[in-house]
Amino acid sequence: MNLKPQDVVVLLKLVVLGRAEWTYQRLSVELSLSQSEVHAAVRRAVVAHLMSDAKAASGQPIRPALLEFLIHGVRYAYPPEHGALTRGMPTGYAAPPLNKVIVDSSDPPPVWPYAEGTVRGYALSPLYPTVPAAAARDPKLYELLALVDAVRDGRARERTLAAKELELRLKTLPK
Repeated sequence: MNLKPQDVVVLLKLVVLGRAEWTYQRLSVELSLSQSEVHAAVRRAVVAHLMSDAKAASGQPIRPALLEFLIHGVRYAYPPEHGALTRGMPTGYAAPPLNKVIVDSSDPPPVWPYAEGTVRGYALSPLYPTVPAAAARDPKLYELLALVDAVRDGRARERTLAAKELELRLKTLPK
């Protein structure tokens, strides 16, 4: 059973929720995924040892394993695809929290193509097509997904900063 990109999105949402009670239906609505996609993502995460057993929706991401995968594996497993200039939602170094420490260059920023986006930049494929909508609803999830994109697409300095921020967030967000 192979992990899919949406599995990372589901795991990051569970990190944001912490110990809050979750259901497949809640994750489905908040991530704009079907319940069956969410269920399959949780099942794959358990098999991959990125999540504890998910019986009765009490399973939680195994944060050290997830962090290791995000820093060392996600960029190879899900390389980003670049596209033309488009309107969208900033990601990577152009989104919070990295946009506070990395100065914008004159180049267009990376953006997830998104009809409701307000920034013009070069298209960077999100982990899953529903990511921009889910990120627009949840600022903490948005930050985690943007950091993952900095690891997937960034230069060495951006990847290093993103890895430190991911580690900090996975350790400090409520468990």
